[in-house]
Amino acid sequence: MPTALITGITGQDGSYLAELLLDKGYRVVGIVRRSSTTPYERIAHLVDKIELVSADLLDQTSLTDAVHDCQPDEIYNLAAQSFVQTSWSQPVLTGEFTALGVTRVLEAMKKAAPKARFYQASSSEMFGKVQESPQRETTPFYPRSPYGVAKVYGHWITVNYRESFGLYAVSGILFNHESPRRGLEFVTRKVTDAVARIKLGVAREVRLGNLDSRRDWGFAGDYVEAMWLMLQQERPDDYVIGTGHTCSVRDLCQLAFGRVGLDYRDYVVQDQRYFRPAEVDLLVADPGKARSRLGWEPKVSFEQLVHMMVDADLERQQARP
Repeated sequence: MPTALITGITGQDGSYLAELLLDKGYRVVGIVRRSSTTPYERIAHLVDKIELVSADLLDQTSLTDAVHDCQPDEIYNLAAQSFVQTSWSQPVLTGEFTALGVTRVLEAMKKAAPKARFYQASSSEMFGKVQESPQRETTPFYPRSPYGVAKVYGHWITVNYRESFGLYAVSGILFNHESPRRGLEFVTRKVTDAVARIKLGVAREVRLGNLDSRRDWGFAGDYVEAMWLMLQQERPDDYVIGTGHTCSVRDLCQLAFGRVGLDYRDYVVQDQRYFRPAEVDLLVADPGKARSRLGWEPKVSFEQLVHMMVDADLERQQARP
């Protein structure tokens, strides 16, 4: 039984990855931060099937101890301060978690489990002010937020440890991936949750920023399979993961409100507060390398994804007392 260690297991990607690995017969160990509360909503159905250990991306000793104790075959570093908007108000904290946190996990692996295989969650936000479209593994980075800058550091330190110490360390440059488990602060979930509340008469509008911003959106459940596939290859390498199709926030609104028979133009209000200080207008992936080398293909279309999220939020809102 192989052992996988996941940082960020309580997040969207961590929960889907844990499900996938359990189905494949893994022993799954998740790192969680010590807290007086237990924010395990996304993994509540898995708690009896996985192991949870206390450690923190800001604390080297705790990470090294966690890796030493569980002796993983695979390490998936999914933990980060992951909300772009927050990275402007908390840039130093974002750097500590999203950049230096990667180094700490790699150091823990180098010292305590150097034969393990390491996956780093890189991001399409590293491309930022894009230098070419679509974006592929060789596209230069031009991040436009403290989050994007921190992710670039995490990406290159992973490459550096691979080349310097011979570690099996890879980065998946994942484009936007969503699900019913997405946090409410992210635009897809903000929209689908608002659609449910508006349809049920408990809200009247949703305030958004740039409706013309375009993204390559896919289903998180598809993308965690790509993470796993990257660690099954003979040689470590980095891969862009996306659908190759782009849609605007306006398209998202049209599909989401249309799912419940409403016209988004009656409920969406543009608000300058939600515009970024430096906008990223267009991100679209070229996943050709992942397709040819990993045999990976996204299964869920953007329309299916939006409908899945609206349906889940409707069910959730209707179940509330």
